[in-house]
Amino acid sequence: MAEKRNAGQEYVPYVPANKIMPEFTVTSIILGILMAIVFGAANAYLGLKVGMTISASIPAAVISMGIIRGIMRKESILENNIVQTIGSAGESLAAGAIFTLPALFIWAEQGLLQVDLVRIIVISLCGGILGVLFMVPLRKALIVNEHGVLPYPEGTACAEVLLAGEKGGSSAATVFVGMGIGAAYKFIADGLKLFPSEIEWSIKGYKGATIGADVLPALLGVGFIIGPRISAYMLSGAVVGWLAIIPLITKIGSYGNIIMYPASIPISKMGAGDIWNYYIRYIGAGAVAFGGIISLIKSLPLIVKTFKEAMGDYKKGVGGDASVRTDRDMPMKLVLFGTIIIIILMMALPWVPVGIGGAILIAIFGFFFATVSSRLVGLVGSSSNPVSGMTIATLLITAILFKATGHSGVEGMVGVLTVGAIICIVAAIAGDTSQDLKTGFLVGATPAKQQYGELIGVVVSALVIGLILILLNEAWGFGSKELAAPQATLMRLVIEGVMRGNLPWALVFTGVGIGVAVELLGIPVLPFAVGLYLPIHLSTPIMVGGALKGILDTSKKYKEDERKEKVEGGILYSSGLIAGEGLMGIILAIFAVFQVNIGIGEEVLGQTGAVVFFVLLVLTLMKFSFWRKKDKKA
Repeated sequence: MAEKRNAGQEYVPYVPANKIMPEFTVTSIILGILMAIVFGAANAYLGLKVGMTISASIPAAVISMGIIRGIMRKESILENNIVQTIGSAGESLAAGAIFTLPALFIWAEQGLLQVDLVRIIVISLCGGILGVLFMVPLRKALIVNEHGVLPYPEGTACAEVLLAGEKGGSSAATVFVGMGIGAAYKFIADGLKLFPSEIEWSIKGYKGATIGADVLPALLGVGFIIGPRISAYMLSGAVVGWLAIIPLITKIGSYGNIIMYPASIPISKMGAGDIWNYYIRYIGAGAVAFGGIISLIKSLPLIVKTFKEAMGDYKKGVGGDASVRTDRDMPMKLVLFGTIIIIILMMALPWVPVGIGGAILIAIFGFFFATVSSRLVGLVGSSSNPVSGMTIATLLITAILFKATGHSGVEGMVGVLTVGAIICIVAAIAGDTSQDLKTGFLVGATPAKQQYGELIGVVVSALVIGLILILLNEAWGFGSKELAAPQATLMRLVIEGVMRGNLPWALVFTGVGIGVAVELLGIPVLPFAVGLYLPIHLSTPIMVGGALKGILDTSKKYKEDERKEKVEGGILYSSGLIAGEGLMGIILAIFAVFQVNIGIGEEVLGQTGAVVFFVLLVLTLMKFSFWRKKDKKA
């Protein structure tokens, strides 16, 4: 194992600086590109469905070890590190893109504009490349000088997985099995349609109250990964929406022919799903917006401190020591030249309609939030990084400035969204890059090679994400029950609210009020708000996965090292379930676009069959967690 040290002491990585090993090889690049595409596509589908993504670093590293060490019989921890570096870039770019760009498709459905592939690719490339470049001069200040101070939880965990590489074959098999079962289950449920993937029941005597579940592998896997606490926060938001607010609106609607904006039909003629679509989504959007902004405000002292410290160490950190392999960054001339070229292109290209002012805003906000994101993920991890809050703040300021300078209408809205999308991608990629560089720092990688790997992952993912978004929109449409696209819908509401002033503000501020109450209770607002915003059908299976993780965490039956191994097995299997369902979702979307009907059962097994299959799925997760046998060391 590598020698650890406290802040200010010299750190000796697992692979010393004077040792040369295969690293930036054809094998690692090709595998990394495949991981970027696989986990990018899976995360795009997952994020559009439930509003959250998973980190691809550990699954990509494990699969890489299984292939490079297990099949190819090569031993190079640095090659595996490059694979996870490239692969995780795909997941992060997908997250930034799906949280914003689907708003373009929603406007296109309204006949306001046309979405073309080139626009999505250019926006994704600008944000992704800037995210990597902005992080280069910050590496030494945040990763090296702050070692022992900033833990970078995901980056450190990935390093531990790489250092325990002798378990790679068995662990990789767990991920692959999860992918196979996740894909097969999704194919049976939503492809062959042997049973419904969504089940629900109305509560007798309580009109409007509905409980339900989307019995799908990805949701179960997400629940296990995020654990019982966050799962419970999400479910509590859903309970408020579906067992309190919807029945209340239903009761009010029963007193007469009441039509409430933005709906154009009486409430008495609506079901629970209609009320969610017309009213709860706006209430949830208000709560999510409040949660994002409050998380940003609470982080302000840390943000200011981070930026000042990073800038103070900036000159010392630039470039690194080129004579030492483990301190060699991408040349600063290349970083500056690349940044200037991207800014000029944003000013000039028609697919990035932001103008000179917008390009300058992107450069300023981008570097600021890249610094903030890189520092915050070092402290609290990627899952708690308030990227949505940063994006909402950017959108609000940009929308106000655009409107004040006469940039209104559809063109103004697209310009504002473009600024927000690029900033969102910059923040997501910068956070991911810092985690990957931390992993590399611990194992003894060459920083410059990782930075080039990040750029490869960004470029490949940018070329693919547009096709995936177009495909998924053609199949189901964003904002639909299948693909709610919660963040992107929220970003659209924020922009339209400022530029047009036509939002149902009473509903939005109801959500803000609920968010304030939740904050006063000391409960994290964002997971609660996301649960309120999304259908209860998504939070229920997530809670099942979270409950399983909670039982495993608190059981006195296992010793600590045994518990850790079982949790790791469950997380790897869950990652496989998510990736498998995501990839099968893409395949089924292709079938839907080309109108290929492979359904044979017409849901003949009904809701009972769905429950039985989901219970079997839960048992498979328990097989790879609760009943996981101790790995034999290679």
